[in-house]
Amino acid sequence: MTDGHDWGETLDDLDSRRQVARAMGGPEKVEVRADAGRLDARSRIDALLDAGTFAEIGTLAGGGAPADALVAGVGAIDGRPVAVGAEDFTTMGGSIGPAASRKRWRIADIARRERVPLIMLLEGAGHRPPMPGDPGGGGPGDLQAQGRLSGLVPMVCGVMGSSAGHGAITAPLCDWSVMTGDAAIFTAGPPVVLASLSEEITKQELGGPAVAVASGVVHNVAADDASLLADVRTYLSFFGSSAWERPPWVDTGDLEPRRVEEMLEIVPRDANQAYDMRHAVSSVVDGGGFFQIQPDFGPSVVCALARIGGHAVGVVANQPAVIAGSIDVDAADKAAHFIQVCDSFHLPLVFLADNPGVLAGSVSERAGILRAGARMFTAQTRARTVKLHVTIRKAYGFGSCVMAMNGYDEQTLSYGFPGATLGAMGAQGAGNAVGADDETRAALRQAELESSYRSAAGLGFDELIDPRDLRTALLTGLDLSARRRAGVAEPVARVGITP
Repeated sequence: MTDGHDWGETLDDLDSRRQVARAMGGPEKVEVRADAGRLDARSRIDALLDAGTFAEIGTLAGGGAPADALVAGVGAIDGRPVAVGAEDFTTMGGSIGPAASRKRWRIADIARRERVPLIMLLEGAGHRPPMPGDPGGGGPGDLQAQGRLSGLVPMVCGVMGSSAGHGAITAPLCDWSVMTGDAAIFTAGPPVVLASLSEEITKQELGGPAVAVASGVVHNVAADDASLLADVRTYLSFFGSSAWERPPWVDTGDLEPRRVEEMLEIVPRDANQAYDMRHAVSSVVDGGGFFQIQPDFGPSVVCALARIGGHAVGVVANQPAVIAGSIDVDAADKAAHFIQVCDSFHLPLVFLADNPGVLAGSVSERAGILRAGARMFTAQTRARTVKLHVTIRKAYGFGSCVMAMNGYDEQTLSYGFPGATLGAMGAQGAGNAVGADDETRAALRQAELESSYRSAAGLGFDELIDPRDLRTALLTGLDLSARRRAGVAEPVARVGITP
């Protein structure tokens, strides 16, 4: 750098240094990615953010490695500020050096201080070995900063290549994570696994979508980089920028009450006949569209973001098309996390119950169904956001508790369809349990058929509704809660230990 007093030379020097950083791993590596149809770190950020809004920080951090293999800064999505970091695989495999670690901390710190979402785009090898000239330890911890953001600002992770070690831990720390079909995420990659465990395995076998989604580490899968980035924008559109804001209202063009005539065709009157709950959800939400979370994990419960009357809501619904809608361990764990995310950011929760209970049997018990069910129950009963409940056809035992059916559980309104069957267990199971004779079995069955009316008689439901009036009933609940939802928003104070 010149020691003269000419601003031109000084600015030329700054520009040349920036150009080196922005060239990432060099034109050859960047070109190889482009030829393969893959975006580099800077292109990913450009595609994610509103055009022209990205303001980089730490461009010159790291010295020897351009931007120290992490492109980071702030920008906007749909006009709202966000903080973002993208690992640059073209530079030292996207590995994390001391400067990158500080940048990761810094964008999390900015997100906390300014109350804006944090987005991390991963494709890196984790921490790199210390290099000559690197500073020693003792710097701020990025994972601690990310962990402290939980429930304060939305946190989203996109896995867009191979992600290992320290960087990969970001995914389960985030509220929602999504990966491309060719990505992989793991504690340590195949070379380390081979060296330490003598196990030969490919990246996809170790942490591809088939593994990451099945384990619950990653929530959703996108076809490619562009689809993933579009999904991130869609996901964030349902949330306020922080726990100090309400979700944005959107004029969807479908705001008014309407009768859903097709509900009588979607939901069979026979409680033992399967149907796809997603069709029922689609029929009542604005424009028929919703954004499903973890569709391939715990599929017996549908968790989705949607809008009703322009209001963002979280839907938790049993899926009778999968194990009759029984709640298994994966479904309960998924729903518990989703409920807490919605509660943290003030999205009303809509529970649509149609299940024979939590999943029984030795396999389910060994997997810990009681713990998982208790976790889901704890999440919903502690939720302070608006809760609307509807029992569609049946809700038995603990399955009714976790789906917020039980009265006096802070529901804004609670509904049931006429003819819904309720109780500790079904009539057939109850008859078998007590060794009932034919007359007693018939009485148990008749009581089961009348259970929705008995419940309504004792105000177990606020009202039994015509299935075709479901959307109108939900809008009534949202309108009723409008003043509460318009009040000052603050982070949810959580007390107690999650099972």
